[in-house]
Amino acid sequence: MNSMRHLVLGAARSGKTRFALNMAKSLARANESEVIYVATAEAHDAEMHERIARHRAERPTTWRTLAAPRDLATSLARIEKASAIVVDCLTLWLSNALLRDFNEDQPTAPLPTWSRERDAFISWLSNCPHTLILVSNEVGGGIVPASALARRFQSEQGWLNQDVASVCDQVTLVVAGLPMTLKAPTSR
Repeated sequence: MNSMRHLVLGAARSGKTRFALNMAKSLARANESEVIYVATAEAHDAEMHERIARHRAERPTTWRTLAAPRDLATSLARIEKASAIVVDCLTLWLSNALLRDFNEDQPTAPLPTWSRERDAFISWLSNCPHTLILVSNEVGGGIVPASALARRFQSEQGWLNQDVASVCDQVTLVVAGLPMTLKAPTSR
């Protein structure tokens, strides 16, 4: 199986995860390969526990799940076997790292944890040997947030999506469950 890096973007409840899961199912059937689902969420409240349970129920029980709420590049680098990998999602991974260093009194101060994690991930992604489907939120289409934390998050998410899209072979935006190709793979 050839490697492929595919970024799937969309707003909350746009159908982006469903699209990514269906793509991984098709790849697994076509290539008779294992799918590894990389979960970046952490359940800190009842709502998140429920969302995680719902996502778990949506994917096949034969898929292996790898929890990677932090140090995503390190977790992905440990995967040796060429397989289809779904990372769901970059947005929660960003949130986990951002909250470690963000200071409301200095909203534009450097974020060393996030900078280290983002740089390591982009470096790994640039040389990724696997078929990879990345899910991420598109958060820049709304109003400018009122809080400093939300503004910083929106900025960091936008920059991350740009960096990831530049490295990926394919980028799809999902709106109302409908996929739109933003970047198609070029023939090699």
